[in-house]
Amino acid sequence: MKNKPSHFAIYIDNMDRAKKFYQELFGWEFNSFGPPDFFQIRSDSQLIGALQSRSYAHVKEKVIGFECTISVEDIDNTIEKVLANGGKIVLPKTSIPTVGWITKFLDSEENLVCAMQYDTA
Repeated sequence: MKNKPSHFAIYIDNMDRAKKFYQELFGWEFNSFGPPDFFQIRSDSQLIGALQSRSYAHVKEKVIGFECTISVEDIDNTIEKVLANGGKIVLPKTSIPTVGWITKFLDSEENLVCAMQYDTA
């Protein structure tokens, strides 16, 4: 995929629960970076984002954010892992003709996330 997201932030309430969810789901690694409520997210040793307290949003309302599409090899397996790790499917596996299959879910912190299995044919 040519245009990958370069960085994103996932706002969380419970750092341990969120780290476990994303480690189990996508195999991401986390590095402490500064305060105890801020972790860098790494995939294949590359920095791709941050897992951080909602307080970093600097707004009074609870930020429910992070809708970023993650490319996956097996959408069905991803859906199983979402459910097994405390997530909730909000858009079941849906075909997008000539693109692939998408699902949307809420993670363990109620952030909206998309997963896409691209059609390589």
